[in-house]
Amino acid sequence: MMVRKNEMLGIITVAIVCLFLIGLSQKEPSNYHNRPLRYKQFLDLDDSLKSTNITAIIPSIQQVVVQQKKLLAHELSDYRFPKGESIEDYTLASGGRPIRTVIFTTWRSGSTFLGDVLNAVPGNYYHYEPLLEYGIVQIRGAPHAESALYTLKSLLSCDYTNLYSYLQYGMSHVYLFTHNTRLWNQCEMYPQYCWNSTFLNEFCKLFPFQSMKTVRMRLWLAEDLLKDDDLNVRVVLLVRDPRGTLQSRRHRDWCPGQPDCDHPNNLCADMVSDYSAAIQLKRRYPDRFRVIRYEDLSLNPHDHIRSLFDFLGMYLHQDVINFLDSHTKINIGGVSSTFRDSKSAPFHWKTDLNYTEVQYIEEHCEEAMKLWGYVRSKNSSSLKDLNPLISYEIQ
Repeated sequence: MMVRKNEMLGIITVAIVCLFLIGLSQKEPSNYHNRPLRYKQFLDLDDSLKSTNITAIIPSIQQVVVQQKKLLAHELSDYRFPKGESIEDYTLASGGRPIRTVIFTTWRSGSTFLGDVLNAVPGNYYHYEPLLEYGIVQIRGAPHAESALYTLKSLLSCDYTNLYSYLQYGMSHVYLFTHNTRLWNQCEMYPQYCWNSTFLNEFCKLFPFQSMKTVRMRLWLAEDLLKDDDLNVRVVLLVRDPRGTLQSRRHRDWCPGQPDCDHPNNLCADMVSDYSAAIQLKRRYPDRFRVIRYEDLSLNPHDHIRSLFDFLGMYLHQDVINFLDSHTKINIGGVSSTFRDSKSAPFHWKTDLNYTEVQYIEEHCEEAMKLWGYVRSKNSSSLKDLNPLISYEIQ
C-alpha cells in the first residue's frame, strides 16, 4: 500500500511539473496598459536577435514601410477622396499634405471618445496624448509652452528625430503608442523598430490623415499651430460642463491632490480663458477652428460627427458610422471605456454628486457656465430633472 501511495505521489508530481512547463511555454495575453514594456526589454530583445540567425529574416525598416503602404491601400480601397484626388495628394511620403486635426480639451471631457471616432477613419495616424510626460498640469505658458508646442509640431510633421524625451517616456508608458492602432500593430511584430525615430519618420509619412488630442494645453496656444500654413491644421475645442468633468475625475486615482485637476476654480478659469481664445480663433481662422460641446455631441452623435467631418473636409466612412453605432447605445467596461449610452453619460453628475458638491462647483464656475451655456441648479429636489443646457454663442 505504501509503495502504491509513493507511486501515486510521483505521478502527481510529474503531472504538476509538466503542467507548469506547458504554462511557461504559452504566450501570455498582452495587456499593455497594465504591463508596460520597458526600454530594457527592447534592448534585451535586440541583443538576443543579434546573437541568433533570426536577424536574417527580420525585415528592414524599408520593407516594413512598404508592407504598411500595401495595408493602407487595401484599407482605403473604398474611401472616397475628392474627385480627381488620391491618397498621394494627402501623404508626406509622396509630397502631399495630410488632413491634420487637433482636439484641445481637458481631462475627462469626452476626448477619448472623440479621439477614437477620428481614429476609426481608415488611414488615420493617431498622436494620442503627446504631452503625457508633463504630468497632471495645464500648460498655459512658460516654462512648458515652447517645448510642448515643439513636440506637437514635430509630430504633426512626422519628425521624431529630436523627440528624445517623448520617445524615452513612451518606452516605459506604451499607452502613448497603443492607441495609435496602426502603428502599434507593427510595434507588436517588430518591437526593435517601435521607438526608432528613423522608422517612425518614414512610417508616419504614409498616412493621409493625422489626428491628435491633448488635455494639457490651453486653447490660446493653438494659434501657434493654426498660423503655420505648412501644417494646415484644423483645431477642435471640446468643452464639457464642469460639474460633469469634476464628477468624472473623482474616479481617477491620479487626480486628487493635483491643483490643476481637482480644483474647480482652476478648471473654470481655464474654461473662461478658452472662451476668450475661441473668440479670436473663430475670427482669424473661421474655416479651421470649431467648438463642440460634449453634451451636444453625446445627445446627437451622428449629426454632430457628420457636421464635424464636413468641417474637416473628410468623407464619413462606414467604419466611423459603425463605431458610433457600437459605442453610443450601451454601457460596457470601466470608467475609461468609450462604450457608453451617450444620452445619459454626460449627466451622471446629477445623481453621483450631492447637492452641496454641486453648489460648491457652481460657486467657482458661475462665469464659465454662463459663457458655455450651462444652467445652474435651483435646489436639491429639482436637480435630478434639471436640463443643464441652453444655447451659447461665441462672439
